[in-house]
This record gives sequence, C-alpha cells and structure tokens, in this order.
Amino acid sequence: CARADRDAGVLTRVDVLEVVPFADGAALGTAGPYERLSGIAYGELDPAAARHRGIVNLDRCALNARGQVEYDFDWCVLRPVDAGRRSGCVLLDITNRGRKFLLSWLMAAPANQQPLGARDAGDALFLRRGHTIVWSGWDAAPPERNQGMSLRVPRAAGVAGTVRDEWVFGSRDTSGELAQLSYAAASLDPGLARLTVRKQQQDTRVPLAAGDWCYENERQIRLTNGHPQIGSLYEFHYTAADPAVLGIGFAAVRDLGSLLHHGAVAQGGPVDGGPLDGAATPPAALLAIGISQAGRFLRDFLRGGWNADEQGRKVFDGLLVHVAGSGGVFLNHAFGQPVRTATQHADHDFPEHRFPFSVAPALDPASGTIASLMHNDGTDPLWMEVNTSTEYWQKAAALVHVDPLATHDLYLPANARAWLVAGTQHSGAVGRGVVPGMCVHATNSHDPAPLLRALLVALEAWVRDGTAPPDSRLPTLADLREPAALGFPQWPGVYAPRVANAVALEADWVFPVNAATACRVLVPRVNDDGNEIDGVLLPDIAVPLGTHTGWNMYQAPYADCALADRFGSFLPFARTAAERATRADPRRSLLERYHDGERYLARVRAVVLALLATRLLLEEDAQAFLARAPLVWQRAMEASVN
Repeated sequence: CARADRDAGVLTRVDVLEVVPFADGAALGTAGPYERLSGIAYGELDPAAARHRGIVNLDRCALNARGQVEYDFDWCVLRPVDAGRRSGCVLLDITNRGRKFLLSWLMAAPANQQPLGARDAGDALFLRRGHTIVWSGWDAAPPERNQGMSLRVPRAAGVAGTVRDEWVFGSRDTSGELAQLSYAAASLDPGLARLTVRKQQQDTRVPLAAGDWCYENERQIRLTNGHPQIGSLYEFHYTAADPAVLGIGFAAVRDLGSLLHHGAVAQGGPVDGGPLDGAATPPAALLAIGISQAGRFLRDFLRGGWNADEQGRKVFDGLLVHVAGSGGVFLNHAFGQPVRTATQHADHDFPEHRFPFSVAPALDPASGTIASLMHNDGTDPLWMEVNTSTEYWQKAAALVHVDPLATHDLYLPANARAWLVAGTQHSGAVGRGVVPGMCVHATNSHDPAPLLRALLVALEAWVRDGTAPPDSRLPTLADLREPAALGFPQWPGVYAPRVANAVALEADWVFPVNAATACRVLVPRVNDDGNEIDGVLLPDIAVPLGTHTGWNMYQAPYADCALADRFGSFLPFARTAAERATRADPRRSLLERYHDGERYLARVRAVVLALLATRLLLEEDAQAFLARAPLVWQRAMEASVN
C-alpha cells in the first residue's frame, strides 16, 4: 500500500513480509479459515504541523528529503481468507510491552506472541464472528524477549539529561545481579553516576559505595558485595543522550487507524488499507482494546486528541480500556520509560497520573480548570472503561467517576460507560497464580474475561447500529471508603492494608520528592465477608466460596506490608462451623451459608440468568458457568477439608 501525496502525518508504505494459514487452516465458525499476515509499515510526520508540536523532541530529529521525520513499526493481522465472510469489524488490540493480549485474555488461548496453530485460536469468539484483528508496534522500547512488536523511531540529536532508573530485584522484571538501563549511559565513569538503595518507598535513600556496583556495559550495571537485596528499591542516576522520540507512538497508532478506517489517497486514485484489512470499503466498526499498559496508552491517546487524523476525521469508532485505573503512560517525555507502572512500592514516583482523570468534566484542584479526556469536537469515540478492585487500591480508579477531592460523583457523558468488576485482581484469570509466593496471602484467580467479552460485543453493536450498551456499574461516592475505615473482617493470619497507593502527580521524576497531593484515594466498600458489593458481581463473587480482594501485601523480606504489585487475595471459607471456629474465622462456613451443593447451584443459576438478561454475559459464557458450577463446589469442599 503506497501513498504519493504528503500530509502532516501519513503511512507511506505497508510491506507484507509473510502470509500463512492460521489455526492449521481450520474453519472458525461461519467465518471459515483465517490467515495471518505480518510485515512492516512506514510513516512520516511533519514536525511543523500543529498536531505534532506536542510530540517531545520531534523537532530535534533528522529529516528526509521532503522535510519529514520517518519511522516504521511491526504489524500483524488475522483475517478470514474469504473476504465475503469478513464481518466488517476491525479490532486493533493495542500491544502491551510489545505483546499481543486479546487472544489470551479474552479467548482463553495460550500467551503466544506468534499465534499460528489451532491452540492459538483459543475459543475463537471474535474470530468466529468474522472480525479482522490487528496488532501493531507503538512502543520503541518493549522487552526484546518473546518476539514483541516494536516501533522504530529516530533519536533527538544533541539532547542530553539525567535519567533515573529504578529496579526491584526478585520481581517479575529483574533477577540475578545485572540491571538493565533504560538508556545508554553517556559515560562509563562510575564517579558520574549515583546508586542508592532503600527498603521501603518512604525510607531514606542510602548511597552505595563505589565498590558495590560497576558498569557491565553502557546498558547494564552489575551489583556486587552482597547486593542486590531482594525486594529493596535500587535507584540509579546517570547521564544519557540522544533519546528516542517515543511520543511518535501516538501518531503511529493514529495513522494506522486512519488508514484502516478511511484508506489513503494516492495520485492514481483511492488506495485502501490493502494488506491490513483487505477491504475496499471502510469497516463498519473500527474498534480498539487496550489492557493495562495498553489501556493507559489509550487514555493518553484520547487525552492528547490523537483520535482525530490529519484531516480532522474520527479514527476509532469505539475504545475499550481495561485495568488502566486513572493513569496514563510515561511515553511522551525526553527520556520516557513506558515500561513503568506506578505502584505503592515500585515505580511510585514515575509520571503516570495527570489531570484530567475522567471522560466526565471535573475541576482540577491545582489549576482551577475544568476538563475531561473527551474533546466534544466530533472525534470522540464511544468509550468503555473497566477496572478491577486492584485499580482502586493501586491506580486511584475512583478518579474515573469521582472528582479529585472526593466531594461529589461525576456523571459520565452519553457516549461513555464504566464498570467495576468486583472482587478481582489486575491480571486475574482461571488457574493464574493461586499460591502466595512473595505475597502474604494466596492470590486471586477470579477471571473478568466473561464480562469483557460481553462488553466488547456490546461495543460493536453500539457502534454499528446505536444499540445502547449495558448501564455503567460503579460505586457511588457514598459507597466508597477510606482504606483505614474499610471494616474488613479480621482473624489470625489475615492482614488487611490500612492505606492505598497515593496519587503521585507529574512533577520532577528525576529527583522526586514524596509529597502529598489533594487527590483522595478511595476504595470499594465490603460486606461482613470482606467481599465487595458494588459494581459487576460475576457468579464467583456474587455466590462466593471465599473472600476475593483486589489487594495483597508483600511479606518480609521482600517488602514488608506494602501493597503487592497488582495482586489480589483469595481467602477460602471453612467447610463447617466447627472448622471456622478452630481458625477464629468470623465468616460463615460453606455449609452454614449454602447448606448443600444444590442450594449453591441454585444461587449460581439465578446470578447467571440476571447477568445474561442485562447483557453482561454472553450465552455461551453463561452456559459455561452453569456447567462448571458442580465441580467448583466439589473442589471447594475438598479444599476446605484439606
């Protein structure tokens, strides 16, 4: 796909490097066989264009002969081989650290970054519907492992500055004694850098002696002499130069979306999205979904006005954001680090939160201005936002629907919906992480996917024919609590947090100062069992076999009692009253609350039917809940005995 004319931002070429059968050529529902295409797309941006002036350091990049800044990115597509069977819905799965999430998070497929075989289709929900699925690289610094998708951008020549890196050894990202630098150090002289360590976020930073670390190379340092200390926060200051211009990632997604939605215009006439969607007509619905980091990217995408292309046309018809809280992504900065995600213990002081936090208009207590993520200029998409309990504890998700000072509820506009999926952790999924590990309690495997599947189907219908989606389900301000006043039940061996992760507004991320902000962080209320009672209660939460929370805490020696990354807790009920008495557990036992399996199954059935009636469950997922309920009860009883 080539384009001859030059606008302020445009994809100039789309190369197809591979076309292969997907899922072993099996027919997927009425859509028939699928194929996987992959390649590289090339684009260029005019640094003088008004819409690009917000991209940090774009004006410091080298220009081509046309006075444009060039970039390119990886792309991948799954689409029905038979163009006549394509649904007309194109779904862009915004990559997370270069990773494809849609298949594994919403279709029960294995986490494979090169999906190809039959297993990689999972249950094929959105493939059976004939949708075209697209992935692209927007992050110029994703982890290189697992064949992540990337964006390649130029560097800002002559720009230098101090960079702060932070590591927690023993975490998901750092192990051994080597630590990876976000940018190449300008000098390997250890006297020009500073490394500190502290146990907890609020502790004083203690400088390490010169012999406690050394440069391995310009992108790595090695810790020595008894370091690293597992769970401690290591902070490194050094000088770097010529940073990659990461903010181009927003323009890359915009211009890809514009190509998918509107096609391109070449000298010889219309040229459609070709290799990317294979259709000569615009899609009936162009949607995007972003999960976690990718969701925070989409919040900033909307905030920055990137859903308008260079001709002022709407790019995406609908966006679904999951587990992003009220934050954004640390991307459009001179030395941005989009891999960062602010938690109570790690990455706390890196840029993530910035006003406005909501698609509803709200007052900024700092500046006195009223603003929202929406622009009300005809380019706003239909908007869906889903958060779990974890985002209220770690990501200040209450700011999505309550004003920053927590004085009143916000009212979402007619083109927006939001939901809390109660009793769920950030990355909950069936079978994912049920042992304590570094946490005080066993983690929470409750899966929000059935809700997300129903909402994505509803978003398509909202875009296609205006069918209103399910109503928002959120706690009101009256339903929210200060963490210290939550009233969580207590019994031996159970620890509940007293504070949530405070909002650290953008300031000096290189030399941060722990300072209180005006933003109040509130969390959902709970019942006598410690289970949340507002939002969407899927069957395992509405008819519980234990207490499900969105919080957990680190145990010593990792980071004593700080909120644990994005983990929740699962605390099973005892089987009988006698068993709970031996544990001094105040919660009713399984048999006290349900008496027997039949009554448990009847309760599950009632909840499933109610969710189905309100379009918060799909029929196939409703049947799956009913089919597995007897086994779930049996396992709960056996686990209680053991």
